[in-house]
Amino acid sequence: MTSDLSGIIKEKTHFFQIRVFYEDTDFTGIVYHANYLKFAERGRTNFLRLLDINHSDLISTNEPKYFVVYKMNSKFLGTSTIDDILEVRSIFKSIEGVRLKIDQDIFKDEKKLFSANIEFALLDKNAKPLKFPDDMKLKIKKYTILFVGSVRCV
Repeated sequence: MTSDLSGIIKEKTHFFQIRVFYEDTDFTGIVYHANYLKFAERGRTNFLRLLDINHSDLISTNEPKYFVVYKMNSKFLGTSTIDDILEVRSIFKSIEGVRLKIDQDIFKDEKKLFSANIEFALLDKNAKPLKFPDDMKLKIKKYTILFVGSVRCV
């Protein structure tokens, strides 16, 4: 049985849909701003899951590893409300040394509501940065998109 529960990867971009629930909204009826960060996290986690990189596997080994956000630039560009279907689009920009860079956008229909450029690190159990293991690096590099300036070079 196949399922798009984790989204799909198309042309090196991960697409993940989320329905806005009542719990995602604030007292005004629009999505609370911090929930866009949660939606982006779900998109990233599912992108990695489709590459067979699972958080549960990383933390349950003899030498546990953890992804952490190192730096994030985000823009809130629009709003959404209950029952909207949002789409998180994630692109790996680079993986070098101890940093993984991902761009993520959240759309309602084709209107961009949220945009983030995020840098991650991989830490060991003592919170020390690790170089990404070669097998993980190869899986991610396969889906990394090269940009020259702001132009996408697939």
